[in-house]
Amino acid sequence: MVSPDNQVVLVFNGEIFNFKELRQDLESAGYLFKGHSDTEVLLNLYCAHGERMLQMLNGMFAVAIWDARRKALLLARDDMGVKPLYWAKTGEAIVFASEIKALLSFPGLRRDLDAAALRDHLTYLWAPAPRTMLKDVKKLEPGCAMWVKAGQVERHFRWADTPACSPIQDISDEEAIDQVRSALHQAVQRQLVSDVPIGAFLSGGLDSSAVAAFAQRAAPGSRLQCFTIGMDAASMRREGLVADLPYARQVAAHLGVDLHEVQATPAMADELPRMIWHLDEPQADPAPLNVLAISRLARQQGIKVLLSGAGGDDIFTGYRRHRLLQLELAGYGRLPQMARSAIAAAARHLPTDNLFFRRLRKGLGQTHLSGDQRIASLFEWLEPEWVDKVLSPDMLHQSRHPNPLVEALAELPASVPGLNRMLHLECRHFLADHNLNYTDKMSMAAGVEVRVPLLDRDLVRLAFSLPLRVKQRGRQGKWVLSQAVRNMVPASILNRPKTGFALPLRAWLHGPLNALMQDTLSPQALHRRGIFNPQGVQQLIKADAQGHVDGAYPLLALICTELWCRAFIDESEQPALH
Repeated sequence: MVSPDNQVVLVFNGEIFNFKELRQDLESAGYLFKGHSDTEVLLNLYCAHGERMLQMLNGMFAVAIWDARRKALLLARDDMGVKPLYWAKTGEAIVFASEIKALLSFPGLRRDLDAAALRDHLTYLWAPAPRTMLKDVKKLEPGCAMWVKAGQVERHFRWADTPACSPIQDISDEEAIDQVRSALHQAVQRQLVSDVPIGAFLSGGLDSSAVAAFAQRAAPGSRLQCFTIGMDAASMRREGLVADLPYARQVAAHLGVDLHEVQATPAMADELPRMIWHLDEPQADPAPLNVLAISRLARQQGIKVLLSGAGGDDIFTGYRRHRLLQLELAGYGRLPQMARSAIAAAARHLPTDNLFFRRLRKGLGQTHLSGDQRIASLFEWLEPEWVDKVLSPDMLHQSRHPNPLVEALAELPASVPGLNRMLHLECRHFLADHNLNYTDKMSMAAGVEVRVPLLDRDLVRLAFSLPLRVKQRGRQGKWVLSQAVRNMVPASILNRPKTGFALPLRAWLHGPLNALMQDTLSPQALHRRGIFNPQGVQQLIKADAQGHVDGAYPLLALICTELWCRAFIDESEQPALH
């Protein structure tokens, strides 16, 4: 879209949820509008306020603004990183896009591998921004912007504040509950604005149920169209997970919404190469296949926008690592270093073919660490010594770099409490670099836009300002969120076991994914690629099979990396997209 004086040109992907209020202010200031879109509001807002307009936005966006008056380009990304934005310096130009695939069409862009990002993918299953698997391609970090002039980055800056630095309120439990209920209601109301029908993900978990409940309440005369995925209960139990579908049906009946179901099958494993192609990054998680399946079903039903419950675990606490951190801070984390080291050493000898021992090993295997190092370690999927084993000598040498999660925590004042420090990493990296990336890419591959009301800017800031006791209360995470919706969703939802958006990966590796693993991780294939140590990889496969290491997700990371290299480095195995 171009300004009336032809001096400002805007390219924009996303939604601005407070655009109506912003439009009123601009009209009062004399700005004229030809249409009714949020894009035109964004354009006029820049003309009125320049880069300061970013702080006025409540939305999800990647935006590029060419200002002919300055002969400069402004690139910016929303504060939570809901929408992706990649950029690269090549020759005398800066190129940018929502997908790495688009950048690779630019002549002269090199395809050299970033060994540090490779190490991060093996460690966390994703690479923290700004790194990508390509040395020359960077992710613009959430809440950041850049000015580009004459083919150079003139200024790279963070425009958004850091919610983790918010002062913690001195309020009662009931006040906290009321604030969360009000903010969540407002967030869902904002994100229901659309010219097309809106539906919702409904897993039967607390987060998606809360979003669906407020969405249905906003339109009492109609039935919200909700979508879920069913999985084989026996396979889920072996993974230590509880099937979502019965809970989703309970919530749908309670709320009076329509529930559309798609069944997860082992045949979905065949879509792994397509998944990596769409993701642009070798994220080692089968959950994106769920998003693709649900989004396809929604599109078939005429739904082009879905509300998601993503983010609730990350701002209110919902993962086992949050509970573990609180236990450490309150108790055994205060043990002497020698005792913590002994606990870590003992945990690493626990077998991983037993669910309880597997979780205990993952939680306690790095107990010898402390402070920010310990917080960062709780995001790891593969122990550092195993990462060293599976990398080739050349990659191992190149991959050494400071821990990016520890660096992110170093930006925070020491006064920020441990739990909020971990939630900072959830929002800054785990959400933006993993969950939100695959949710956006896989839904858009089916022609569906996903919105995330729980990551509304005002709600996120509120969540970080709440007393810690109302988030993680004993063994229960998201206590304040459960209390805010306790009269809106079935009681069985409020304290149900955490499942996650998972598939039975461990069973799949020995079934539908086994042939792909044998192909991508064969000694011949690994030797040709040259980035992994074939002997180390075979050791990991054997250790996983014998229950000495929980290697399912790290092995998937190796598989996905080879698939990514074939599609993005070799350009030889790009999956058919029809």
